[in-house]
Amino acid sequence: MVYAALCALGFVTALAAHRPEPVALAAPFALVLAVAALADRDPKVRAWIEVGRDRALEGEEMEVALTIRADSHVDQVEALLVLPDGLELVEGANPVSLQLREGDDQTLPVRLRATHWGAYALGDLRLRARDPLALWTREWRVARPHHLQIYPRPEALRELVTPVRTNQAIGNTVARAKGDGLEFADVRQFVPGDRVRSVNWRASARRAELIVNERHPERSGDIVLFLDTFAEVRKLDESSLDSAIRATATLADHYLAHRDRVGLVAFGGTLRWLAPGSGLRQRYLLVEALLATELQFSYAWKNVDVIPGRTMPPGSLVIAVTPLLDPRGIAALLDLRARRHDLVVVEVSPLPIVEPGSEPHEQLAYRLWRLRRDELVTRLEGRGIAVARWSGGSPLGAAIEEVRSFRRHAHLVRR
Repeated sequence: MVYAALCALGFVTALAAHRPEPVALAAPFALVLAVAALADRDPKVRAWIEVGRDRALEGEEMEVALTIRADSHVDQVEALLVLPDGLELVEGANPVSLQLREGDDQTLPVRLRATHWGAYALGDLRLRARDPLALWTREWRVARPHHLQIYPRPEALRELVTPVRTNQAIGNTVARAKGDGLEFADVRQFVPGDRVRSVNWRASARRAELIVNERHPERSGDIVLFLDTFAEVRKLDESSLDSAIRATATLADHYLAHRDRVGLVAFGGTLRWLAPGSGLRQRYLLVEALLATELQFSYAWKNVDVIPGRTMPPGSLVIAVTPLLDPRGIAALLDLRARRHDLVVVEVSPLPIVEPGSEPHEQLAYRLWRLRRDELVTRLEGRGIAVARWSGGSPLGAAIEEVRSFRRHAHLVRR
């Protein structure tokens, strides 16, 4: 642009003054523009990335290889890999500037870190090529997305909520029934067919008759994670839905490691479900379903009748993760309890996110809102539903222990 301006100025001055000297001064710049025009051509440059793995945990690092190949000589090419929010550069140059001859290619290693869970598309490349005199520039975009799944990092949990009923499949949950197992249950008299290894020789010696030990077997249970996606509270980077998904992923990971069958129901504007299952494949299915979960606004009233029956087997433990904001989600919890499901609630508290206003009427409305939430929790507990309040900044294990304590004391009262 500078050369073109100088040339135009020289020719205009020559025409206005009727003198040849300005033309002589502008001639070198015109020659440069002519050479640049002859050299102006579309650069033949290709670029792509290769990702070492497409699944990672939150906080882990990934290796990415950026390859740039020139099918024609390029004096200077710049490449920028656009990083979505949730991925950050740890090692390597981005953007990068190279000089490539015809047929050359370079592979540049880049290390990225996943700072937040989610599903990402990585592969948006922005390229820019210049000529030796920097007179012309070509910019274009190459989109070859690689889909990445970044899983939430589960929290450490020392204990889990134990289901009341168990299946016949072997697991880690001590069943209430008696059978072959490791947990001591009781002693009784020997009957024909009992195994010799079950004989309690010390008790037999005291009673002068054969006494055998009874034990509780280890069985697996059906766990259904009920995620309320009707509403959320958001402030900057804080979100109640984000915390709810993180808690659900943590519970799913620990129950699967406990050899239980785990299913998912995302109950909100859209309904998503996954029948209970076990194993590594079920873990991937659960996390991928959680990554696809989002808030869908809807006025439609829904109840639990829209949930497929096989998703919530009889006797399953239903763990609801909810902010207790939408009346449709609250009505669904009461309906599940009325249908005699074994139900517990982990309330993802929006109180750390919601702040009272400065005006007196705003503070009064905030106090009334908190009183209404307390009344709702009391009403749920009056129905025999264990409710634990949890915020994303506190350990999830404390909320689980609160639920365990409520169920333990409630069981003693029922006796």
